[in-house]
Amino acid sequence: MTLHIKDTETDRVVRALAEIRHVSITRAIHDACAECLARHENTERPLRMKIQPIFEQIDRLKRAADAAREKQFFDDLWDEPSGDFSKTDVNDGA
Repeated sequence: MTLHIKDTETDRVVRALAEIRHVSITRAIHDACAECLARHENTERPLRMKIQPIFEQIDRLKRAADAAREKQFFDDLWDEPSGDFSKTDVNDGA
């Protein structure tokens, strides 16, 4: 397949890229296009979808922290000790 570049500026930048990379003009065009396609494929997925697992992790941590604060609030409200209840004797008041 023949590729005919009519634009002089495009011809200039392709030749400059080939010279910098020490490759043929064909290889320079191929590599540049392949790199561009790879970048496009990586950005095709919306940012929101990329960072969704981070949001889910934050939500889980927030729920755990909220539950701990809620427990502490009710323990303080009822003057209940927080922590280990294994030493509490259920028959003490009876």
